[in-house]
Amino acid sequence: MRTVQYSEYGPPSVLRVIEGPEPHAGPGEIRVAVRASSVSPGEVHRRSGAMREVLPTVFPCRPGHDAAGVVDEVGEGVTGTRVGDEVFGATAPTGRGTNADHATLVLWAPKPTRWTWEEAAGATGAVETSFRVLDRLAVAEGDTVLVHGAAGGTGSVAVQLAAVRGARVIGTASANNHDYLRSLGAEPTTYGPGLVDRVRALAPSGVDAVFDCAGGVLPDLVAIAGEPARVVTVADITAAAQGVHMSHTSPGTTLGPPDPPAAHGLAIAVELAEQGRLRIPIAGVFPLADVAAAHELSAGGHARGKIVLLH
Repeated sequence: MRTVQYSEYGPPSVLRVIEGPEPHAGPGEIRVAVRASSVSPGEVHRRSGAMREVLPTVFPCRPGHDAAGVVDEVGEGVTGTRVGDEVFGATAPTGRGTNADHATLVLWAPKPTRWTWEEAAGATGAVETSFRVLDRLAVAEGDTVLVHGAAGGTGSVAVQLAAVRGARVIGTASANNHDYLRSLGAEPTTYGPGLVDRVRALAPSGVDAVFDCAGGVLPDLVAIAGEPARVVTVADITAAAQGVHMSHTSPGTTLGPPDPPAAHGLAIAVELAEQGRLRIPIAGVFPLADVAAAHELSAGGHARGKIVLLH
């Protein structure tokens, strides 16, 4: 089968599409014939070597964590899922390799009929991360939430899920993404110098929680929230030094203990999708052979939504 692989840290050009052995479903797993898979900022940072100090990589590495496809193997102990089912899901936190023609998943749900394969492929990581962080922040009806980096793949989903909970959502993004954020249910503001004052002008009584999807400004986000405990980041590896929790699910890092995956979020997302209340914005779609171009788009840091590989 075709699979993406790289054998050293470096630019997108280190990525190769090779012929590799097919994986098979183990106990509690399913295997899918992949229709589409996603490229996440975390995978891009890992490939570049930017995370080598906190998340060492064993080479060769086969990237990809999310996928959508058709079940073609069901492992021992799996119930409620059959060969031929259309699903979306993810590998184990220690697993990778969904940027391939076949992939094994440990977390999955039925593909919503309203979603394309591209949308389904981009959903799992953004949905699971958003539920994990919003749950930790206990975001509920009547709260005011700031999502920093709200136009990206995870931020776009976090905005919608916070709004579904009845929260007022303020989102940071560049000015050309403000109408986009409004369409998702957020009140937009720009990032950069003066952020604290801009948010205070929008929310004079303060915000109840801050979800950081972009990194780089934790002192400002703590000032906006009033205390570190009301900020959770998924993007800033300096979190511990700021007294902020960095939420992740990867064991074997220096980022602190992993959080349990929010597996329950996938079933809720399916319901919301079928009701037309959750969409997965797509920033770009590339054939598997153009994986390097997909990584280049992600590395630019301005993609509006998810970046997907079509198989």
